[in-house]
Amino acid sequence: MIKSMTGYGKSQRESGGKVLQVEIRSINSKTLDLSLKLPSEYRELEPEFRSRIAAGLLRGKVECVLSFLQKDAQGNAPAYRLNIPQVERYLEDFKKISDSFICKGWGGAMPDPGVVFLLPSAVQEDASQVMDEEFKQAVMQTLDESIALTDASRLQEGSVLEKDFRLRVAEIEKLAYEVEPFEAQRVPRIRQRMEKQLAEWDVPVEVDRNRLEQEMIYYLEKLDMTEEKVRLHKHCRYFMETMETEEAPGRKLAFIAQEMGREINTLGSKANEADIQKLVVRMKDELEKIKEQLFNIL
Repeated sequence: MIKSMTGYGKSQRESGGKVLQVEIRSINSKTLDLSLKLPSEYRELEPEFRSRIAAGLLRGKVECVLSFLQKDAQGNAPAYRLNIPQVERYLEDFKKISDSFICKGWGGAMPDPGVVFLLPSAVQEDASQVMDEEFKQAVMQTLDESIALTDASRLQEGSVLEKDFRLRVAEIEKLAYEVEPFEAQRVPRIRQRMEKQLAEWDVPVEVDRNRLEQEMIYYLEKLDMTEEKVRLHKHCRYFMETMETEEAPGRKLAFIAQEMGREINTLGSKANEADIQKLVVRMKDELEKIKEQLFNIL
């Protein structure tokens, strides 16, 4: 079963006067590279977020964002409170820095006091809105829904890639079968070429025809492609089987493609025939397109 590592999922629900939203984006990566963006008051949920995402998505460069909109029955703005002691400390520090600059002759002026409200902990969620177990459960359910949607989008894109893989692997097998008639013609051509060259050399000594025949057979056996073609067909079938039976076959398929490449390269090195070389080039082209897409397979 093929899944892409590229996916997207977004889920929302309302709980405790808050509208929760969990949004997940993922692209390809060798391992799970997870980036979490949670509001500061929900940092305690980070370990469980990581655990659930790792179990559900396995691999990929994943970005997960938890956001919320708090509202009351009249649709008023979110409840909050000012952390007055923290704001006062920020302002005192600003004044000290400003005075220090003036003393050193660098000039100085107090910054806009409004800046402090953008600093950490200056504005906090109202104490009456603390997270309880019910709200935490709602957050986790929203996360699970978003993971499921992301996984579904990965599966949908993976089905498109699987069709492409099947077509390309089938094309490689077809091209490998097309080698056979050229291979049958190749042996007499090589034999004729060797005999012609031997005749052109006009060797003064008598040639042992039996020994010459043995050497020709040995040379032609080294150019035989039967084993490479058999192994290539086996690798192609194994590639198909792995796609159908394994849940996350990306790495395994990459190894199989590597073995397919070795057999195709060996066919090319043994070809000694322009028509066979053309088929080998086409096989390599199909395999490279498969390898490019395998980077995005889970």
